[in-house]
Amino acid sequence: MDSVSSTGFLPESFAGSGDDLAGQLSVAWGQLKAPFVVPFMRILMYICLAMSIMLFTEKVYMAMVTGFIKVTGRKTEKKYKWEPLKDDVELGHSAYPLVLVQVPMFNEKEVYQLSIGAACGLSWPSDRIVIQVLDDSTDPLVKGLVEMECQKWAAKGVNIHYQVRDNRNGYKAGALKEGLKHQYANECEYVAIFDADFQPEPDFLWRTIPFLHHNSELGLVQARWKFVNSDECLMTRMQEMSLDYHFKVEQESGSSTYAFFGFNGTAGVWRMAALNEAGGWKDRTTVEDMDLAVRAFLKGWQFLYIGSLKVKNELPSNFKALRYQQHRWSCGPANLFRKMVFEIIKNKKVPLRKRIYVIYSFFFVRKIVAHIVTFVFYCVVIPASVMVPEVEIPRWATIYIPTTITLLNAVGTPRSFHLVVFWILFENVMSLHRTKATFIGLFEAGRVNEWVVTEKTGDASKAKATSKQHKKSRFKIGERILLLEIGVGCFLVVCACYDLAFGKYRYFIYLYIQAIAFFIMGFGYVGTQVPNF
Repeated sequence: MDSVSSTGFLPESFAGSGDDLAGQLSVAWGQLKAPFVVPFMRILMYICLAMSIMLFTEKVYMAMVTGFIKVTGRKTEKKYKWEPLKDDVELGHSAYPLVLVQVPMFNEKEVYQLSIGAACGLSWPSDRIVIQVLDDSTDPLVKGLVEMECQKWAAKGVNIHYQVRDNRNGYKAGALKEGLKHQYANECEYVAIFDADFQPEPDFLWRTIPFLHHNSELGLVQARWKFVNSDECLMTRMQEMSLDYHFKVEQESGSSTYAFFGFNGTAGVWRMAALNEAGGWKDRTTVEDMDLAVRAFLKGWQFLYIGSLKVKNELPSNFKALRYQQHRWSCGPANLFRKMVFEIIKNKKVPLRKRIYVIYSFFFVRKIVAHIVTFVFYCVVIPASVMVPEVEIPRWATIYIPTTITLLNAVGTPRSFHLVVFWILFENVMSLHRTKATFIGLFEAGRVNEWVVTEKTGDASKAKATSKQHKKSRFKIGERILLLEIGVGCFLVVCACYDLAFGKYRYFIYLYIQAIAFFIMGFGYVGTQVPNF
């Protein structure tokens, strides 16, 4: 019978073999660390430092532009001619341009009445506006409801057309493209587009069309989004902070410098001539709106963003819907960058500085670097550095730059400034999906053209009334347990424990908190729908 070791309750042979194994692993780690791990980590750190500086510079530049606009009051729309359109004594309503309003939808049972009602409620001479509902629904019940809603408005005298297809080729881009093939659509001078959950105010056309009518160089007028359910849960508040920054800073700075900003796919009005000259809608990526905007930009058309004009819409209120949306929004731009970068470089119609702005600032820094550096640096390099003390990360990279970037983002939504810590943790978790989607887009991997329509719940009051029902809904195991998030959370816990025991950087507080965020979202406890275990 083996004797018991003095250090535990295992036989000495067991204890000895355990010590031998630990020693072998330690030796193996030491042999790999110096020649391979340290150089790799150092290279990765330098890449992340370079990307951090790029992102920091871009954020500061945009903040300076928008700050200058705020202080001086020199809003972009003031640089363009705007006069209200009036009746002509001889021509009457014929003096007003013919406007097409497109409302694409897919199984939108919760919001179809809101969107169709808002589109039909737009104020414009009734004989100079055409409403087109593009219904790609596959649910016969929803299809019937949408058609009945269109018939109801038609009976009230609204010029509304209900259009369906026998396929979903091209998804939203395919539906919009098909809608423009009709004769009545070709007669229109401008086309306004609203996704199914968007509810424009009645005066929307009166505030946008005059800009296009009096400024022939303008091809697009884009409005801002206003979120009706931003207070529904903490997740919607986090989204509001990110999107407010996008509109207040990114879109505003791009518009005010006459450089470039992307079409948001909805709540905007296109000049039909600009849309056609750019080649119309294309379904080669999941960001057909950005694709069209870049092609129109390369043809020399200018865009105008009106921050004071807001259109109500809905934010995803469950994590599954948000993940699908963010995949599309991150994968699509990266894939479009891959497809169009050489076309942008070769273009001779647009000045060189504007082409550099689109390639470097708009695409490379904001759509690629921003996602990658957020995850790789803050969720991989910094945590791993506690085990590789030979790699010293500068304090300015771990404290000053992220603090400045965070504060610049938080300014976009002052009412949520007290939630900035939660926003950081949330954005770091989301960066995992965005980084993965970015690489899928760059390398055209399997899910590059995946299109899942974002789930809507309808108006905020209805969403609140059904929140209890949502919380009791059952999830499939693959939906309620997200292994990627849980895996990263475990990695962060290991790094935090090591740092607490042996490290010198004292990152463990951040690492533990960030790990908790990954676990919370990995087990689905975020949004209005949580798993019923």
